[in-house]
Amino acid sequence: MSRLFKLAQTCPKTRARAGTLTTPHGSVPTPVFLPVGSQGTVKTLTPDDLKSLGVGMILANTYHLYLRPGVETISKLGGLHKFMAWDGPILTDSGGFQVFSLGHLRRVSDEGALFRSHIDGSEHFLTPELAIEVQEQLGADIIVVLDECPPYGEDFENIRKATERSHHWAERCQRRHKQRKQALFGIVHGGTFAELRRQSAEFITSLDFPGYAIGGLSLGEPKELMHDMLDETVAHLPEDKPRYLMGVGSPEDLVECVARGVDVFDSALPTRLGRNGAVFTQRRRYNIGNARFKTKKGPIDHDCDCYTCRTFSAAYLHHLFKAQELLAYRLATIHNVRFIMRLMEQIRLSILDGTFYSFKENFIQSYQPTDAEIRAEQKRKWLDVRQGKHPQNEVVY
Repeated sequence: MSRLFKLAQTCPKTRARAGTLTTPHGSVPTPVFLPVGSQGTVKTLTPDDLKSLGVGMILANTYHLYLRPGVETISKLGGLHKFMAWDGPILTDSGGFQVFSLGHLRRVSDEGALFRSHIDGSEHFLTPELAIEVQEQLGADIIVVLDECPPYGEDFENIRKATERSHHWAERCQRRHKQRKQALFGIVHGGTFAELRRQSAEFITSLDFPGYAIGGLSLGEPKELMHDMLDETVAHLPEDKPRYLMGVGSPEDLVECVARGVDVFDSALPTRLGRNGAVFTQRRRYNIGNARFKTKKGPIDHDCDCYTCRTFSAAYLHHLFKAQELLAYRLATIHNVRFIMRLMEQIRLSILDGTFYSFKENFIQSYQPTDAEIRAEQKRKWLDVRQGKHPQNEVVY
């Protein structure tokens, strides 16, 4: 049995599970969602805010911290936990996704990825060994292997080559890993090809990592296809180790993917949406800038217990966004993060009390997802920004 993960309950009608992750900086109940603190901060929120919102664990971005302020600086100042004054668990990614999102600014070989910084154009060579070294110096509780993450739509042969390269890099990461207090997760790839997903899951689990991430999904593919590939992957992962689906954060996806056996999620979606005026409610997502909210007396969501909804009217938040006041971004972020945290709490409780299947069915029937074409366009614009094709302020979510 894994010392990192303890399974408490499963749903007999789905693959949903409730458990506990135990790390050097505390235990976290699962399923769990990790807000993204790319540069050592979850944008607009303090560590005290995060705790009050029910956040137990966060994700930090290795690529951004490696470039600025630099891993040596963070290490000299006591490590990432002390640097950002967060005493809870932290998961760091390897930086691979960010590097591969740079498009024309990077070049990949079997040895690693040569890339130019989006900040100053300086040249860097990211290898599997360096990815582990940087994450060990940062001091995160859970770290991940370096992987190659090709975009959705690549053909079978290119996905096969990228998957095999990721397998080779995973072996190198495992050999380099020295800090055993940090749990190193392997990553399963294979794009949207069931055969490659199976092969990747079988290879990565043969390396016996303490946990397994699922990469290469939520990159613009139809949701049904993502679900199929997730089912194909999870079926080949061990029951006694945690499963981490990377980059998924919309309410309907969290519910659907928990039902498919996922324990850990991360995404910048809730905070990014909040800064752009998109807020979650029990029924759907709304743009607070719409005219309908100009005179709305009540809160964004009457069912929400967050500070924003307890204190301010939707009309006030509408005004703040129209006036481009900085408080707008903070209040909307508080609401969105709390909405997701409450959703995860409700999911876990329903698994523990045996009602998850009905909870899932009721949620999916009552919650209206954002239109698929709109989601695809938003994802395309976001990736374009990552690849330097459009200025950041042209992207609106």
